[in-house]
Amino acid sequence: MKKSKIAVVSLGHYIYFQQFEGLREELMQKGENFKSYLSPDLCDIVDVGYIDCVDQSFEAVKKLKKEDVDLIFIILSTYVPSAVCAPFARYIDAPQVLVGIQPLKHLDYSHTTTYMQLVNDDICAMPEIAGVYERLGRIIPPCIVASSQSDNIQKEVSEWVAAASAMASFKYETFGYLGHTYEGMYDMHTDPTAFTAAFGSHVKMLEMCELAKLSDSVTNEEIKEQIKEIVDTFEICDPSIDPLTDFVKEDDLAYSARQAAALKKLVSNNKLTALAYYYKSEPQNPYEQLAANLIIGNTLLTSSGIPLAGEADLKTAAAMLIMKSIGGGGSFAEIHPFDVTDDVVLIGHDGPHNIAISEGKPRLRKLKKYHGKSGNGIGVEFSLKAGPVTLLSINVDRDGKFRMIAAEGESLAGEIPQTGNTNTRVSFGCPICEFLSRWCEAGPTHHLALGVGHHMDTLRKFAKISGIELIEVR
Repeated sequence: MKKSKIAVVSLGHYIYFQQFEGLREELMQKGENFKSYLSPDLCDIVDVGYIDCVDQSFEAVKKLKKEDVDLIFIILSTYVPSAVCAPFARYIDAPQVLVGIQPLKHLDYSHTTTYMQLVNDDICAMPEIAGVYERLGRIIPPCIVASSQSDNIQKEVSEWVAAASAMASFKYETFGYLGHTYEGMYDMHTDPTAFTAAFGSHVKMLEMCELAKLSDSVTNEEIKEQIKEIVDTFEICDPSIDPLTDFVKEDDLAYSARQAAALKKLVSNNKLTALAYYYKSEPQNPYEQLAANLIIGNTLLTSSGIPLAGEADLKTAAAMLIMKSIGGGGSFAEIHPFDVTDDVVLIGHDGPHNIAISEGKPRLRKLKKYHGKSGNGIGVEFSLKAGPVTLLSINVDRDGKFRMIAAEGESLAGEIPQTGNTNTRVSFGCPICEFLSRWCEAGPTHHLALGVGHHMDTLRKFAKISGIELIEVR
């Protein structure tokens, strides 16, 4: 996972330090304490030191601009004149969070000194500073307000870091776009320039002939290595009750392995962070079977951290990358039939998938035809792990702006159709038809990223720092 770069800026007021011996040193410790909430495994930490006057703020701003940070935590260690914070509002475009963590839950009022009040004055300047962001025409930062004994600080900070990591995962990155959208799916169409404006990533147009050339270049040794990975990863199944299913033959496996190896080369050669693809082809055209046999390859790539979205749904590739970056995995999915008896809906797709979050060993089934698509090949079948899940869909509103639609539910263990597709039984704690009505009325695209865990709190934070609207469906 790509790590975000997080800055910690600790602010104070120099005049106090001329008046109270030892106060500066005590307040400086607050920044050090805050860094303990940041995991070096998840982010790179940039500390510009303790700042107590405007001149020091200017110097810190210059350093932060060079560091190109993804998020700034501004630690208010006591009352701070807003002028000390204003340079960060004026000159830094990175998202910022104001932090006021008071050491004590309450003061011992009968024994409180001015010194003790200053040590616990973390939020005194927060309204003033928020108002100055507004006056400077900047976004008023979200605020963390808590006592140091609060159990929620670690959770809150970790969610902000996860949201920043999700934004960083798009930064200076390239999304591949291979082929074209599925004919008639109006919700699939995405303006690449608007995508760059919203997410910051470049959209690179790829050609099927490049993939075909890479497929032809795959060696027999590479095919053998890829087959070994497939056999180790998947359970190969016989036909099911569905007449579309068939036996997986050696030639089928070898052909899918060839395309999986070619896909890896396509991603590597073009330095892709994610890929949206679809290609219908004319019957009997060589590209027809090539395009129809990418499911295993794109599943392996998605599961390794390179999201691939079918039907050329660039927006859902973005949703999958967000879900991966915040710890949910993220598998390509859509709404399937619902079950009124069990109050669940099946959520899945015919590919791509994320087997890193599957319940048990995923299965392979040969399909004589793909419903709604040309060609035939091997499908991947499994359910997500039982437990909390999050649905994230990204669509475009009437003004051309991207927006996220999300919901939290529960994945329940149970039978699924043996049709070579993923299907997860999802409950939302209410009559399933009621939830589905609310979900559809929110105006999502028909695709979504389905991930494990509940992540609405983090998605709210991502919405704040990205500027992309979030609609919550309950």
